[in-house]
This record gives sequence, C-alpha cells and structure tokens, in this order.
Amino acid sequence: MTVYIDPPNWPGHGRMWSHLVSDVSFAELHLFAEGLGVPPRAFERDHYDIPSHRYGDAVRAGAVEIGSKELVRRITDAGLRRPKHPRAAG
Repeated sequence: MTVYIDPPNWPGHGRMWSHLVSDVSFAELHLFAEGLGVPPRAFERDHYDIPSHRYGDAVRAGAVEIGSKELVRRITDAGLRRPKHPRAAG
C-alpha cells in the first residue's frame, strides 16, 4: 500500500493543508485515512485534506512525501484525478 502526501502549502479555514492520495485506488486511500482517524468528510473528489498538524502523523503511518505537481501527475496517470471543473468537451 502506498499513499502520498504533499506539503501543507494550501491555505483554508485559518490553517494550512496537505492532500493525501493513492495512485492505486480510492479503496486503498479510504483504508489508510480511516487508520489515521481522518473523518470521511475530509475526502474531496480524489483526495483527503489533511491539516498541517496531522502531516507528521500521516508520514509516520507510511504516507510518502512528494511535491504537489508530482502528486497530481501520479493520480492523473492512475486515472483517479477528479478535477473540480472538468474541461468542456469539444
């Protein structure tokens, strides 16, 4: 099982956030997040939002640290990317 986490560079709700993803399956991602105690409401389309104070917990649990661009590339290549605004066809 390999899940990935990017640095907590994303601001929101008065704190900084990371993204936790899998390049294998959403089932793998959900299982890892559940083991960390991350609430289901933290899942957004294709990733979990992880607050900066939980970043170390995710890494200690086995999440692999990668940059944000690499994270997006991996989930896109795996066919697991679900963008907010899909591009219009045509």
